[in-house]
Parts: sequence; C-alpha cells; structure tokens
Amino acid sequence: MAENSDQIQRGKPFQKGQSGNPAGKPKGARHKATLAAEALLDGEAEKLTRKAIERALEGDGVALRLCLERLIRPRKDRPIRIDLPPTPDATGIAAAQQAVVEAASQGQLLLDEAIGLSSLLESRRRALETQELEARIQRIEERQK
Repeated sequence: MAENSDQIQRGKPFQKGQSGNPAGKPKGARHKATLAAEALLDGEAEKLTRKAIERALEGDGVALRLCLERLIRPRKDRPIRIDLPPTPDATGIAAAQQAVVEAASQGQLLLDEAIGLSSLLESRRRALETQELEARIQRIEERQK
C-alpha cells in the first residue's frame, strides 16, 4: 500500500523527545470526575463521616477500617532489635547475613525487614570492598614510584 500524504498517520506521530502538548497538564489541574465528586459531596462530608463512624461502631468491618486508616496512618517502618555480629570485614558481613536469615526464618523479623537489613549489609560490603580496592591501588602506586 503506497504512502499518501493525505492519510492519517498511525503509530507514533510525534518526534522522539517532543511532546504533543509541550505545556503539559497545568500544575494543580484536577480531573473532571474528581471535581464532579467533590461538588456532589460538598456540604455532606460531616454527615458522611458521622455515618461511617456509626457503622464502624455497629461492627461494620469496612467502615471500621476506613475510620482507623484516617485516624492512624499505616506504619511503614518500625525499629528493629536484632543482635548482629560486628561487620569489619566480609566474614563479619556473612555472619550478619546468616543471623538475618535465621531471624526471618524463626519469625523474629518480617520478610521486608530482613530484606532491608540484607540490603544494608550489602551496602556495607560494597563500601568495605571499595575501601580495600583503594588501599590496594595506593600500595601498587607507591611500589611503582
């Protein structure tokens, strides 16, 4: 089929890196559906809140969860108390990683907590590795002088 300049271009009509709307969506612009919902609820927020509280107090689990989520933000992190061996070198880091795995397998740590600690230990390992490589390079450079 021959290309015709009168045909509508399909696919990616814009040059790479150029937006079809360079100005973009204005900052603070809100979706029409959001604005419509706000208009419907305007003035009713207090009544709706009271109704949700009443239903929660009557034992409605969904209403209770809704109320609690508004009162208490879900906690993403918490302090972790776990005894880890010192990590001055790779051997110490390996021992610390083993302690994390054991604590997670015994239910002392949640999986996300164990992953976070493992990531922290891996960062420590990389820092030690970088420090060791820098020291080796300095020794080689000193010998060559």
